[in-house]
Amino acid sequence: MKRVVVTGMAGISPIGSDWPSIRNRLATLSTGIVRMDEWDVFDELNTRLGAPVTDFEMPSHYRRKDLRSMGRVAQLAVRTSELALDDAGLLGSETLHNGMTGVAFGSSTGDTVATRDFASMLISGASSNLNANSYIKMMAHTSPVNIGVFFGLRGRVYTTSSACTSGSMGIGYAYDAIKHGQQQVMVAGGCEALCATEAAVFDTLYATSVRNDEPHLSPRPFDKDRDGLVIGEGSGTLILEELEHALARGASIHAELAGFGTNSDGCHVTQPSSETQEGAIRLALEDAGIAANAVGYVSAHGTATDRGDIAESQATYRVFGSDIPISSFKSFTGHTLGACGALEAWTTIEMMNNNWFHATANLDSIDPDCGDLDYIMREGREIEAEYVMSNNFAFGGINTSLIFKRWN
Repeated sequence: MKRVVVTGMAGISPIGSDWPSIRNRLATLSTGIVRMDEWDVFDELNTRLGAPVTDFEMPSHYRRKDLRSMGRVAQLAVRTSELALDDAGLLGSETLHNGMTGVAFGSSTGDTVATRDFASMLISGASSNLNANSYIKMMAHTSPVNIGVFFGLRGRVYTTSSACTSGSMGIGYAYDAIKHGQQQVMVAGGCEALCATEAAVFDTLYATSVRNDEPHLSPRPFDKDRDGLVIGEGSGTLILEELEHALARGASIHAELAGFGTNSDGCHVTQPSSETQEGAIRLALEDAGIAANAVGYVSAHGTATDRGDIAESQATYRVFGSDIPISSFKSFTGHTLGACGALEAWTTIEMMNNNWFHATANLDSIDPDCGDLDYIMREGREIEAEYVMSNNFAFGGINTSLIFKRWN
């Protein structure tokens, strides 16, 4: 089996688009949650909270013909992939065109503006809002396809449209492709564009936060006073590379991707199973060939829903016991859906390399029904960890666990 390393990383999030900016927000417990006044037009939507990326625009070197097939979700994906390829020293390299560089990338859905245009045709019978690129923007694989076309990638394409595990599944499938010698380099990650329809999905389940006049106090993962999740947006890209290939070209290495575990609950589309979540975590440990006590930190899925927080924390406790440090990035960005697994993997690697891990924002009083874990609260903490884990759990009972190892 081949060893897989991370040679490039980049992300765009509601709290910044570079690590120094994001770390500052994490250290000061400054979240990206705001009141979405534009959602007031949706009378029956209970939540008005969201976490938008407010400063994103495509650079001028993207030509009109480059952008015509990209909705916002694909633009976020292509831009973070460009930044990550640049970080890896591969932007413009012939390595991208030799058939051994592929892409594994996902989002919960394609561009919802294009989806609206198709829905309008079904309702009104008029297709005047549609054009030759409408479907390309709407389709579930709009992001990996646009990444592949823009950078001229000729390897395999994985579309990982699996809700909240889209990003982590993209990273996991990319890892598998390199580990088994099928590709040398993979552009991997996930993205999502904020839309009221995505908030409405959780609103119908009474799972959204309605602290509409106190956006700075929500979401509250693992807190006894939490009232639901907040939807965000963003994109994250990791460049994964076969170790010998990376060393041969003198690449800088951020971390090694040491283990990946995934499974499914097989019992309910929205209610999580703590037992199979535990199983996915144990599969990642087995894949990495390490014991649970080798892991120094866990990046939680941590959505701030009652059943989700309790199931996840109890699964984590059964594997690691009460001494494992854990925190939730979603407390700062909201639930970025398809992007969360990639953004959380990126920030977890950065924290491992800086020996500093963020607290969970708004976690003041731990829910007694949650697992007995070492929740990082109120301020970040200095921790030296050789291995770190990032977990995500999605609708459909799809569970993922990634393990990263410090590169010495």
